[in-house]
Amino acid sequence: MLSRKYNRISIILACFLLGFMLAIQFHSTQNSLKYSTQYQRTEELSQRLLATEKERDSLKKQNQKYTQDKNGGLTDAQIIEAGASEVSGPGLVVTVEDSSKKTATDENANLYIIHDEDMLRIINELRAAGAEAISINGQRVVATTEIRCAGPTVSVNNERSAPPFVIKAIGDADTLENAMKMRGGVIDTLSVWGIKIDIAKKTQMLLPAYSKGVDFKYTELVEKGGEK
Repeated sequence: MLSRKYNRISIILACFLLGFMLAIQFHSTQNSLKYSTQYQRTEELSQRLLATEKERDSLKKQNQKYTQDKNGGLTDAQIIEAGASEVSGPGLVVTVEDSSKKTATDENANLYIIHDEDMLRIINELRAAGAEAISINGQRVVATTEIRCAGPTVSVNNERSAPPFVIKAIGDADTLENAMKMRGGVIDTLSVWGIKIDIAKKTQMLLPAYSKGVDFKYTELVEKGGEK
């Protein structure tokens, strides 16, 4: 009788121990599945992030290629220099007018009016001071721009302009102004004859694109490493 009682207790203890072990194993399995799922999720997110970065880089390259194709392979700096597009930015507006002084009968009246060489001096001073884009009375100044005397007017891009001449230059306004006002500079020289030059700083202004066509008949590009 006592032996049966012990056997029953032993069976109960064995069942309890087995249940406890099963519970521990189930919990461990659940944790393993949980960690495995988290790891898989992390791996999945990492793969998605990598794919997104690759897609972003691909789109960036496509956009760069599209921009280059659209601009004929030119960089932004080359486009600005060629005057192929409107540009905006801070800078200086220089307004130049003929002298209002009355000349004596024995004086040369040409000394009191603006000439092409005066305009060239102003443009060169602005360029030397770092002007990145320049226009004269709405005409963009580029490498092929001519500034020359055309009777009583000045020709810019084969367009005649008369005073007042409004010159817009994009760049550091303070530097441009200092270049124009330096001692012995263009303003000092022209003011002797009463030529009026007004300078105004601008935080933002718009310069037009070069509107004339350029047809090179004799000049050809040379590939890098080609015949000199």
